[in-house]
This record gives sequence, C-alpha cells and structure tokens, in this order.
Amino acid sequence: MATGREGQVEFPIRTIDSYLDDTVKNYAHRPAIYFMGKSTSYGELGDFVERAAGALQAMGVKKGDKVGLCLPNTPYYTIFYFAIMKIGGVVVNFNPLYVEREIAFQARDSGARIMVTMDLSVIYDRVEAVRQEGALDNIIVCPMADILPQPKKLLFQLFKRKDVSNIPADKAHIRFKDFLAKSKGITPVEIEPKEDVAILQYTGGTTGVPKGAMLTHYNITSNMEMLESHYGGLKRGYEKTLCVLPFFHVFAMTVLQNLSILGAAEMLLMPRFDLKELLDLAAKKKPTLFAAVPTLYTAINNSELTKNYDLTSIRYCMSGGAPLPVEVKQKFEALTGCVLVEGYGLTESSPVASANPMDGTGKDGSIGVVMPGTTIEFRDLEDLEKTVERGEKGELCIIGPQVMKGYWNRPDETAKTLEDGRVLHTGDVGYMDDEGFIFLVDRIKDLIICSGYNVYPRVIEEALYQHPSVAEVIVIAIPDGYRGQAPKAFVKLKDGQSATADELKDFLKGHISKIEMPKAIEFRDELPKTMVGKLSKKELVEEEAAKTRSTENAS
Repeated sequence: MATGREGQVEFPIRTIDSYLDDTVKNYAHRPAIYFMGKSTSYGELGDFVERAAGALQAMGVKKGDKVGLCLPNTPYYTIFYFAIMKIGGVVVNFNPLYVEREIAFQARDSGARIMVTMDLSVIYDRVEAVRQEGALDNIIVCPMADILPQPKKLLFQLFKRKDVSNIPADKAHIRFKDFLAKSKGITPVEIEPKEDVAILQYTGGTTGVPKGAMLTHYNITSNMEMLESHYGGLKRGYEKTLCVLPFFHVFAMTVLQNLSILGAAEMLLMPRFDLKELLDLAAKKKPTLFAAVPTLYTAINNSELTKNYDLTSIRYCMSGGAPLPVEVKQKFEALTGCVLVEGYGLTESSPVASANPMDGTGKDGSIGVVMPGTTIEFRDLEDLEKTVERGEKGELCIIGPQVMKGYWNRPDETAKTLEDGRVLHTGDVGYMDDEGFIFLVDRIKDLIICSGYNVYPRVIEEALYQHPSVAEVIVIAIPDGYRGQAPKAFVKLKDGQSATADELKDFLKGHISKIEMPKAIEFRDELPKTMVGKLSKKELVEEEAAKTRSTENAS
C-alpha cells in the first residue's frame, strides 16, 4: 500500500497565543520585529498584544467573533493576529490587493464586522467603500507613520501625505492609539485548541468561489511543532527570518511568522517585494532563515544586482506554493550556500504536509518526505476508496492533526474534500518511491488526455525548465481534433536570451515522449501570476477557451 507515515507523534495541545507568551517570558529582550529600520523587542510585542486584546474585548469582541486583517507585513499584523487569538476570536485574513468586490464577499461570507487596516489610501479607501455599503461596522485604522523610525517618520509625514487617507472622526473609525487606550485588561477566555477555530483562511478562488478553511488552534500549532522538528537545527533566540511573503498567505503565516514566534527568531518584515530592498535588508541584517515561492527565488537568481550582495548568512530555505524547478533550486543554493528544500501543502492542511530533509539529502523534483505525525496515502484514480501500491500513481490524501475542521458554511464542499472528517483529498496526483520520497505528477483537474493517454503538464514544464533560455513556463490543455486534447506551452525567456518554438521542441525530444510533445509553444513577455507570485494557469485556460468559442462561432 502506498502510504507514507511518520509514526504516531503526539504534539502539545496548545493555543497559538501560548507560544508567544512563552517566548515573551523567556526572550523579552530579544528583538522580535525589525521593520524599516525600527526594532520591537519580544517584551514590547507582548505588551502591545495584551493591550490590543483588552481593547478588542472593550469593543465587544467575544469568543468566536470574526475580525478581519487587511494588512501588509507590518508590526500591526502580528500584534492583532495574536491579540485576536488570545481572546478566542477568529482571524480572517484579507489580501490588501483585493478589489472592493472581493473584500465585500469575504466580509459577508465570514461574518467579520470589524476590519483592521492601514491608513494608506491604496488599502483603506477600498475597505471604507465596503464599510459604506454595509458589509462592515468598524475599521481600526493603523497609521503607517507611527511604525517608522526617525527620520523616516518625519519624511513620510512631509512627503507622503497624498498617500494617506483622511480618516473620518466618527464612531465607525478608531485610530490605533485611541484603540489601545480603551484596554482595561483581559478577561480570560477558555479555548479548546482541538475544537475552536482560530483562523478562517480563504482559498485563492482560482477554481471557483473562495471558501473559508476553518483552521483550529491545534491545526496550526501542530504544524508549527512539525516544522520545528523537521528543520532540526534551529537555535532558539538566535535565528533571523526574512519575511517578504505576505503573512495573510497561509504559507508565510505558519512558516515565517508562527515558526519565528516559536523559536524566538527576529522577523525582518518587508511590506512588499522589491528586489533591491530585499538584497539591502539581507546585507544589513544577515538573515538565517528564508521561505518564498519559486518565482521569487527565480527573480533573485536572474538579477544582475544579486552578484553584488553576500547572501551566505542564509542557512535554511523552504519553497512552497508551486513546483520548484530543479535549476532554480541549484542556482539559489550555489549563490547562498544554503539548503533550499521544496515543501508541499494546502491551505486546508495549515499548510505543510511534506518537505525535503534539511540536511541536504532531499531528491530533486520531489516534494519530500511526510511531516512528523502525518500520514499520506495515494488513492486509486478509478476508485478513490482504494489505495495503490507504492510507486504507482494515485491521488495524494493527507491525514494528520494539521488537517482543517472543514469549510465555513460549506457542508457540501466539506464532504467532497474531507472523507470521514479526517482524510483530506488534495486533487493532486503523485506517487511515493521506495525511500518514502513523494513526487507530484500533476493536478487531477490539469490532467491532459491525449489519445487516451494521461499527459501531465508538470512533466513537460520540468523538461522545459532544463533549457538554459527558459525563465518561466506554464503548460495547459488545448482541444485537438485528432487526439481530443494536446499540450500547449507558454514560455517566458530569460532576459537577453532567445529561442524559437522549433528549437525548444528539438530540445524536448531528449526529455519527454512523443505523446507529451507540446502541439504549440507560445512566447510571452510575462506569464500570469496570482497575488502572491505563483504562476497561474487560469487566465491562459480562459484565453484558449475564448479562442475555441470564437473559432467555432466563425465556422
């Protein structure tokens, strides 16, 4: 039977905020956050969290109430995240790049009536528009200037006034300082870590209407413990984590923020990705830990700027959110001397379910071995109740304490995804080798059926990444009158490089079978990406479908 099992490991049954309490107690003077030149110690962070938790209770927030966070990576995010947890509230993460329609949908679907956001017009104005249409009651407004050191604070106030919204002086709005002043201490709340939801984490919505995954305290804390065990060599009170991936994304929330809190690491926060700012920050603060998506590693690898910086302080890196091309991994490791491993998981698994070993013994192209305390099974694609033999392809299913409780107010969707309330069907096709390493082949929904044969886009993508001129690639299915479906590749070339479709097809002859050969290769200056930088197939699938409809209508 194709099953990966890391034994029956028991993890402490704890709330998320209890980890911050421990770190504040033991490392109060250790720096917790470095943001734009300003440091906050763990003692100061703990004080902010206590006051914010009390102020939320003074506003009427009770156990189970949903509070929205529409924030970039700033100290405000971490303060409110843990304050909400401490009083038994539920964090609802909102992407600050969302348009009004997306913010309104998620606010109404989750039931969040309070939103925490910045005073920056680019974010606040959209949140306020949603409040005015009745989807929110209150906005807690966090000033950008107040978290900047001098002279940046003064310069921001002088020269960036146009970027800051005029906040109404009414009952619907409360500024951060006034909010904290409302705190009168915390009324203790009883929280059951295995049952009580800590986070409503909405899926990206790339395959339909977004759904809120209900993640309990224990879902998150067990994943934190798994990660610390998997990393192995982390030193508490020593590490520095470079945090450019946004915390509103589940991968960054757990692997960057929460693991840092557990290990008393200093979080080096970046509110947005700017390559030069990232390299400057790394040169100044010497981070030891980093996690990102493959496109970010690619950007660092391919920039002319990178060769001017020393990145060798970085020891451990994890990549998630999308397949990590072997060439990208090898080049980044050569640049930094670090160990870069590909991990795997979903929003619904809090998120990490597997990762390559951090001792450098991983396998290229693999998503690694099973996390401690987790079981991974592969189910027969023709009969999902049956498991397949090791080495055979099947649907990857996850069983473990990090698996979500279900989808918020979506019992039918929950039933489709969670078997018996415990087996998470991922929709990913893969297999496990004899040494327990897992290899993904593709998504079930992305599978291309060519003349009755299964063709996996990821296999073609990995082959194209081996070509020295290829920077990014997406492969999708297009209609084929003879074969039913055929692969089509969309390729972005590296700067200064050139290649033709025929040259790439000649190259592929030594890497893939005839049936897998793309029917067409189209070059693009840019490929579509999601808001967190993952390559996105959805837009290209829609483009090709529109072309097909247009051709059919014309004929």
